[in-house]
Amino acid sequence: MNVKLLFSGVSSACFELENSLPYYAPEKFKVLLNGQEQYECESNVFSLYSLQPDTDYEVRVKGSSIEGALRFHTKAERCCLNVRDFGAAGDGVQDDTEAIRSAIGCLPPDSRLLFPAGVYLTRPQFLKSHITLEFCAGATLLGWTDRNAYNILPGVVEAADGKRMHFGTWEGNAVPVYQSLLTAQYAEDITVIGPGTVDGNAQNTDFWTSFHTYPTGRPRLLFFNRCKDVRVHGIHACNAASWQIHPYFSENLGFYDLLISAPKHSPNTDALDPECCTDVQIIGCRFTVGDDCIAIKSGKIDIGREFNQPAMRHTIHNCLMEFGHGAITLGSEIGAGVRDLTVSQCYFRGTDRGLRIKSRRGRGKNCRIDGVRFDNIRMEGVLTPVAINLWYNCCDPDRESEYVWSREHLPVDDRTPYMGAFRFTNLTCTGAEVAACYIDGLPEAPIGEVSFENVSVSFSPDAKPGIPIMENFAKQRCRLGMYFDNVRHIRLKDVRIEGAEGEALLADHYEKLEKEHFCEG
Repeated sequence: MNVKLLFSGVSSACFELENSLPYYAPEKFKVLLNGQEQYECESNVFSLYSLQPDTDYEVRVKGSSIEGALRFHTKAERCCLNVRDFGAAGDGVQDDTEAIRSAIGCLPPDSRLLFPAGVYLTRPQFLKSHITLEFCAGATLLGWTDRNAYNILPGVVEAADGKRMHFGTWEGNAVPVYQSLLTAQYAEDITVIGPGTVDGNAQNTDFWTSFHTYPTGRPRLLFFNRCKDVRVHGIHACNAASWQIHPYFSENLGFYDLLISAPKHSPNTDALDPECCTDVQIIGCRFTVGDDCIAIKSGKIDIGREFNQPAMRHTIHNCLMEFGHGAITLGSEIGAGVRDLTVSQCYFRGTDRGLRIKSRRGRGKNCRIDGVRFDNIRMEGVLTPVAINLWYNCCDPDRESEYVWSREHLPVDDRTPYMGAFRFTNLTCTGAEVAACYIDGLPEAPIGEVSFENVSVSFSPDAKPGIPIMENFAKQRCRLGMYFDNVRHIRLKDVRIEGAEGEALLADHYEKLEKEHFCEG
């Protein structure tokens, strides 16, 4: 069985055991480094840490039916500094902010800052280009609990050439925002590696309880603004005040073998939200959070008009989504659209929805979503496996206006979004409860094409009613089959729906419906 190198840094590396099973390997297997057993693994993506820079290694995997090996070489570095040498106590009591800030300031390009085991209590920190932060096993970077320790960054600053520079953003608008625990602005070549933890500590603050009284948006855990060549590998990111990891207008990003977690009912704690980003890889990650697991965004209508920077060329592969509102979400801040999204070999377990698209009138004509492909996805206990919603009624002052909820055929103008082609292949969904799929387009701008091939959905016998999409005047559903409204072309091939109440297929306002081997039982 082939072993593929996903990432190799100065002291860590990430690999993929190539097979066709979502997230979990066919069996448990041993990981060996230069012939020495390191640990036993059960997932397709696995990692090694505490490696030496600029060194040749061989990784080998062994199981009863698994055998593979790969040679790789770690990156060279200029030097490695220990944060304790700058006065960091790592005892979870002393304020280590200034020690960490001094260490980052001293770090030469192409060098690494090491956090050995310990708890490093800190206020927000800025990162800079050409550095690596390594959180060793047992190391935790812990966020300060006093809201006043978090500076407020300006949303927009006018540059010398008259152009607008963004520094803060909240839910798709360039506005002032509390500084994130780790922030990088207009930087490049940044690496953050584990296996330690970055903990926002929001459970011990009022960030989750009193946020409605805040003067501005809550901080994220990691925020990368206008950055490129960023790699985040192996850390446990948890308990952010809002979104855990938020890359913004950034390019060439890799997120590998991460655990991102927050309590199930924590507000707005999305795991990973790339916004207006290009060339993003999210591979081998596990998510369990209080909101969307991955939410791909491209700003609201003003940002869409000003920059027209869509989210482009995102790859999500071999990930596990447990709990959360949506496993993979697009929007709702999606004013510049999404192009070329591929989700493959993933496992969704216990999320409210599998694919969740949130948009509506008012997101703008640049909100064009096209080229979305899902393949080889396993879902268990996902209430609604596919939900495409052009009537989203959350956020923004106009969310309950007649313009948003009217079912009339309204004029197409510069506020009207566009939905193109969506392709779903090789999906196995068990234990659904609300609907097999709920796809609801606009009458004046129907969704272009939706294709399901080799897809099976079965409902839980004790399913409970729920809301398939968030819209005004939403009705609860239970064991609803495949629902389509305002879709130009519907294509169903080798699709099986088991346990639906009533008809397994309900379609209205379409131009073409193709069915081949559509079964219900």
